[in-house]
Amino acid sequence: MTDTTSNSLKILVYSDDRDVRKQVILALGRRPHPSLPEVEYIEVATEPAVRAQLDAGGLALAVLDGEAAPAGGLGVAKAVKDEVRDAPPIVVLIGRPQDAWLATWSRAEATVPHPLDPFELARTVVGLLRPVNVGA
Repeated sequence: MTDTTSNSLKILVYSDDRDVRKQVILALGRRPHPSLPEVEYIEVATEPAVRAQLDAGGLALAVLDGEAAPAGGLGVAKAVKDEVRDAPPIVVLIGRPQDAWLATWSRAEATVPHPLDPFELARTVVGLLRPVNVGA
């Protein structure tokens, strides 16, 4: 679970492509919504790094690139939901609308299609983060 007493929310951004990670961070900015604290981004490029960050705890949300290789975000999301107790909400970036059913299988809370629409990504992330801060 996320520590809501801290001054920032930690968002994990996973992609083997640094440009995708940069797009996510630029789309969300330092404060995706006025009702939320500032965001601290943790960028990772490999599945083992995702697992290490999840094991460390304190994440409010994870954004996983479904097109990442060799471990795609949908498979990583499935493994996280199956194996990590109190996993944070997960948003998977999908390359094709037909992949939406895989997001259901992976138990990701939301999907956003590539190419990224910054407004859609922000709306999705804020919708998942705001319940964390109810009453804050």
